[in-house]
Parts: sequence; structure tokens; C-alpha cells
Amino acid sequence: MNFISRKIAGIVVISALLTASLTAQTTRNDVIKAYNEGAKAVQADLKVAIESFEKVITLSDQVGETANDLKQKAIQVLPGLYVKAANTALTEKKPATDVIRAARRAAAESEKYGNAANKENAEKIMLQAYSSMASGFFGQNDYEKALQAFDSALMINPGYAAAIFNKALIYIRQDKPEEVEKTIDLYLEKLGGTNEELSKQARTTALEYFRADGSKANQAENLDEALVMLNKAAKYGDDKDLFYYFADVYNKKKDFDKGLEFAKKGLEMETGNAEAKAKFYYQLAVAQAGKGQTSDACASFKNALYGPFVEASTAQRKNLKCQ
Repeated sequence: MNFISRKIAGIVVISALLTASLTAQTTRNDVIKAYNEGAKAVQADLKVAIESFEKVITLSDQVGETANDLKQKAIQVLPGLYVKAANTALTEKKPATDVIRAARRAAAESEKYGNAANKENAEKIMLQAYSSMASGFFGQNDYEKALQAFDSALMINPGYAAAIFNKALIYIRQDKPEEVEKTIDLYLEKLGGTNEELSKQARTTALEYFRADGSKANQAENLDEALVMLNKAAKYGDDKDLFYYFADVYNKKKDFDKGLEFAKKGLEMETGNAEAKAKFYYQLAVAQAGKGQTSDACASFKNALYGPFVEASTAQRKNLKCQ
């Protein structure tokens, strides 16, 4: 907000001008006195400065046309002062509610006097304050109030992408898959391909969330639900572990063609050592065995003889009478 300070610093006191009418001179001098009080207080006391310039406008309306020049000067100054007051509250880490109140007043005064730039600056301060408020509620695990704070920010600026993404993170904490999907998709739409790094972060976040939900459903033998979650994850990119879970679910459903397809995809993406590839070979072997491809299954189970797959692969090779 240095530009605000520079503009305000340019305010200078005005010398009283004598006029023919003693009554008019005194009334205009009252306006000048209020203006000068405001100009002198700008750097030292914003509250006094704002009150003084507000007084200038009130007195100018009483004087009439001869004080219009002072009124216009005050109108030019006031929105910036209100914004500076709100920004000061923000930088001094005042409670978010205080910052929001000050920023709302600044936005209202800026709109009242037709100052679009200062209104925009006031709204930016409000967005920061609402984000700070939401972070505080999030840290306290008060997710509903955090969501309300982000929604308030989005009422000011519907394109405030950071608030949308943070809402998605809250929905992940609440384990609300439908809201996660809807909010992540909205976030990606708002980014519109303008920031590949942020888009990638959001896609990865969504993929990992839905993949984990798919894995939990798979472990609980809720295979149809698992596929729903895994397919949601697949919307956001390819992932070797995602392909592993797809292969496992399809093999359990005895859809061995799909099991084979996804096991191969996962194996192609895995660049680690033989032990890292073992889980993919295991699913590949299960699919091959299910399709009656015994020789291929024996070879794949052999490649799966590592880590947690040793016991199951050994038993499978015995059942298949592998050499």
C-alpha cells in the first residue's frame, strides 16, 4: 500500500483567502480549518484525519458553491485514508473481524465517492482478512465456520481461486467426496490453464484423495464403490498405484481382461526395482490365471516373489503346479 502513503503525503494545507463578505469568509475558513487539521493528521493519526476530512464535506455542503473546491479535495483524499486505515489494521495483525469491518467501510466510502481503485484495494484487504479468519477456524478444526469465511470471501470475488481450493481441502478433511470433486473441478475451471503448477497440485490432491477412498472401499470388499472412487481419481491423471488398485478390484470381480489391462499399465509406469514391481506382477498373474493363461501366470507369480507377495505367490504357483 505504499502508493496510498505517497498520495496521502502529497496533501498540503490551504491558506485562508479573504473575501468581501465577513460571514462567508468565516464559514469558508471553518472549512479550511477542518481541511488543514486533516492534512496535518494524515501521517500521525488516521482517525483524526478521516474525521477532519469528513467534517470538510459536511461544512462544505453548508457553505455551498464557494467551498466546492475543498469538498472535492476531501472526496479525493478520503477513500485512500479509509483504505490505509484498513491496511494498517491488517499489517498490525488486528483481529480479522476488525480488519473486515475497516475494509468494508473503506469499500463503501470508495464506492460512495466513485473511486474504483480504492474499492478494489479495500476488497483485497477483505479477502486477506477472511482468509486469515478461515485459517484460524481450520486450525481449530471448526470446518463449518472456515467454510463460511471462505464463502464470504467468494461473495466479494467469485474468482478467488485460493478460497475455492482451500474449501476443497476442508471437504477432504470432512470426507465429502461429492463436494471435493465439485470444488476441485470449479478450481481447475477458474485457473483455466493459466497456472500449470497450481493445476497439477489440485489434480494430484484430488487423485490421491479418491484413490485412498477407493482403496478403503476395496479393503472392505465394497467393490462397486471402490470402482466409483477409483474412476473419480482417474479424472485427474494417471498413477501407478491407482492402476494397481484398479487391477485388484477388477480381478476380485473376475473381470480378468480389465485386471490384466491395468496391471500392465501399472507395471509400465513402475521404474523401481524388482521388489517394487512385485505387486503389479502379482495382479498380472492373477488375471492371467483367471484367463487360463497358466504358463504366463507362473512366470508372473515368479516375478512377484518379493516382500509381502512371497507367501501368496508361492501358494499360487503351487496351485498352478508351476515348474
